[in-house]
Order: sequence, then structure tokens, then C-alpha cells
Amino acid sequence: MRKGIILICLFGTVLAGCKDDFLEIVPETSLSSATFFTKPADFQQAINAAYVPLRTITNNSGTAGGSWVLGEMHSDNTYYARNPNFGATEQEEDVADFAIPTANGVTSNEHVREQYRRDYQIIARTNQILASIDQVKFSDEAMKKNIIGQAKFLRAYAYFELVRYFGSVPLHLTPVANRQEAALPLAPEEEIYAQIIEDISEAISLLPPKSTQEAGRATSGAARMLLANVYMVQEKWAEAEALLKEIVNSGEYALVPEYADAFSSSTGNKNNIESVFEVQFMEGSAGLNGDFLYHFLPRPLSAAELVAITGTSNPQPLSGEGNNIPTPDIIAAYEVGDERKEASIGYITASGSPWKDGVYPYIKKYAKTHALHGNHGMNWPIYRYSEVLLFLAEALAQQGKMEEAAQYLNMVRNRADLDDYSGGDLLEAIYHERRVELAFENKRWFDLVRTGRAVDVITAYGERIKANPQAYYYPEGFGPRNHAFSNISLHYALPADEGALSPYF
Repeated sequence: MRKGIILICLFGTVLAGCKDDFLEIVPETSLSSATFFTKPADFQQAINAAYVPLRTITNNSGTAGGSWVLGEMHSDNTYYARNPNFGATEQEEDVADFAIPTANGVTSNEHVREQYRRDYQIIARTNQILASIDQVKFSDEAMKKNIIGQAKFLRAYAYFELVRYFGSVPLHLTPVANRQEAALPLAPEEEIYAQIIEDISEAISLLPPKSTQEAGRATSGAARMLLANVYMVQEKWAEAEALLKEIVNSGEYALVPEYADAFSSSTGNKNNIESVFEVQFMEGSAGLNGDFLYHFLPRPLSAAELVAITGTSNPQPLSGEGNNIPTPDIIAAYEVGDERKEASIGYITASGSPWKDGVYPYIKKYAKTHALHGNHGMNWPIYRYSEVLLFLAEALAQQGKMEEAAQYLNMVRNRADLDDYSGGDLLEAIYHERRVELAFENKRWFDLVRTGRAVDVITAYGERIKANPQAYYYPEGFGPRNHAFSNISLHYALPADEGALSPYF
């Protein structure tokens, strides 16, 4: 746990500098909390720093993939395109194959480790803000409330990620001053959820609505959506319904007419009317850019093949192996005439690939042109208004309010140029709609778990891959490893590096 403890201690006192613009966050400095927090502007700078790990989580955590590895590739929506000419990126393959080595409740998988660490970075930074802010006088009380609300929202969001990925985790609510304080017992899930609910409830009362909040920051609407998501996991349908209707009735959000326009380009269409909360990226040299699109593509790709997607002035060939490739399962899930299929999935020829004719599907909804290779600015959606409507439909259906539930389901279907729901199991129709509407947004694994379908769905999915590996991007003569789909668990094991110096895991 050596590095993890250092991270927890360090990031409680290390803050990121920034200019006035929310997006312009420059590299971290080594200011201590005692000397840094002296005026209100310091807290504005500090809350900006608390958003920073979201970019790493949703993009690519250094050498380890971001949440798209743990939330989307770890489902039946996307898979790992094997390239035997390259070798294997084994740890990423382990996630896709539900074959993560686990012993005594921990794993050495780097993707798991980086998710854990980045969420605790958010927690450490927000804990420092919340512990220090009452010691400084604010002439603008609204500014203070806004900062506290954002900190509460971000801490709740980080713990919500942790509890869904890992179950029981340490519950830090104050800054960590030394190594001994960093090692806490694992808190029961019920205790973590209670803290999440407390934080978000406070955030709702403190945060302004989207129309008056600076673009990209947490809002009262985003906080209501996060709390509704928690209640959906807890099967508190009436509570979720009430929150979701507040969002619907707020007038702050709407579906954009065309599904493809719900997602930002590299330089525009960000935080649009359908966006409830999204992670901010900006192309350029300031270090605020993303490169996740490049990790989603099949390999190898020549520069000429790649530029057809990216439109960059300096395309470079991609080697290695392709990740996050849409499965035949998700492709088949779209109904005839569903406009979301063409908006979400494209096709590209990797002429050097050993798989069939090298024509692969790829995730098109984020494939926006940009200026330079490996440097783009598309924002990552966390919550969209369409998910508000689908959660509301589900909460209503779970309470037997079928006619009203169908109305909200149809709003999403009609935007995709599909007819109204026509009968059958309404809940299954809503689950299906969530799958295609929110495909590649890191929702599928969590949906399978919370609806109790994960083990059955993934077991059947694994059997399909084993029976026909060539349909899942394996070249002729290759197939899944012998231990593939041998560890279908509802939670990830805790990171071994974090447990090395902890007596609790």
C-alpha cells in the first residue's frame, strides 16, 4: 500500500493551480494546506483540482486504461481485439475475459489499482476543502456554498464509484495527516451508502441549477441525478421517482433532436441541453486533452486508415492491440431503423490485421475530428437527460405505474426514430433501451449488477465467445485462454498494492 498511502496523504495537501477558466488546470504544485488556504480564491483553485482525476478516470490512467475498461469492456458490449502478431496486453485482456487473478481478496491488476487511486485522489482533495473552508472568511456566501456543494458532490461520486466497483472500502472523511491514519478498516457498504446519501443531499441544497452554474461544474440537477442513481441501486423506487421528476420539471434539460448531436465535438457542443454532467476535456498543449478514442480502435492501423476517422494533420500508425471494440451482441441489439446504431457504431478496415478481412466495428459516437494525433477534446458524458427519462420509466414500472412509465420510455425511443413501446415485458424493454441508448458510456456492467442479471448474462456471453471466437475478433486458430470467464464476480478485488501495508485487506 506504500504508493497508495503516499497518494492519500499527499493529495490531501497538494493542490492544483489553475487560471480563472475552469478548464485551464495546470500541473500540481507542492503547497501545504496550512499556507495555501488563506483566501476564498484558494478554495476556487482547490475545487478545480478536485475535478482533475475525473479526466484520468474516464480517459486513460497512465499505462492503465480508464473506467471504460472496468465498466464497458467488462460487459457484453465491447471486447478486446486479439492481435497475436503483437503479443498480449494481459491485464486488460483479463478484465475483458472475466479472468482477473485474485487471491485473498486482492488483485495486482493495474486497471483496478488506478481506478481505486484516482477516486481516492478526489476524496482526499475534497476532504481537505471541507475541513478547511470554515477557517477562512467569505464575503460571498453563495460562492462558499457553491464550493462546498461541489466538494460534497465529487466526494459522493467518488465513493459511489468505489462502492459499486469494490463493495466495502475504507471511508475517509477527514484529511489524512500521516501514514498510520491512511490505513482504515473496510467500511460496510451500508455505511458508505449512508455517507453518499448525506453528501449528495447536502449538495442538492447548496448547488445552483445548470442555468446559473459555470459550465462543466456540478449542479443541483447533477446532484439529484446522482442521488437518484443511488436510490435505483438500492431499489428505493419512490425516492428515485421524486428526484427524477424534479429534474424533468426543472426546465433545465431536454433531449436534443438528433441523437448524434448529444455528444460533444472536440471543440464545441459541450455541456449542451441534454448534458446533466460530463467530464471536461480540451484539445491543445495545456495537458487537458483526451486520447481515449485512440484506445478504442482496432490495431494495427496505418496512418491513412486512421486519418479517415480522426482527420488530423499529422496521423500516425497505431500498433499493438485494439480495445473496447463493439461486440456482435451490442450490434445485434439495435432494432431496425434505430438511428442510434449508425451514430454509435462505424466500421474501419485494418488492412494489416490477421482477423478475417480486417473490417472492424468501432465506437463512432466519440469519433470526432481534431487537429493533432493523440490529442482531442471530446467531453465524456457521465449523465445525460435521456438516462433521467429511462431511470424514471424504470422507477415507475417497478411501482406498477406502467402507462406513465411507457410515456418516458417512448420519449427516448421516438428521438431514435422508433415507434412507441408495443407491449410485452416493460421492464425488459427499459433495460434493452438503456443498453442501446447508453452504449459505450460505461453503464452496462453496473446495470447488469444492479438488476441481478450479471452472472447469467456474462456466463452466456462467455460461452458464445468460446463457441465462436472468430466472431469476437480472434484470428483463425486462436481463441480465449483456458481460464477466460472463470472469475465472474459482482465486485472487483481490492488492489494488492494498496493492501500491502494495510492490516485490513
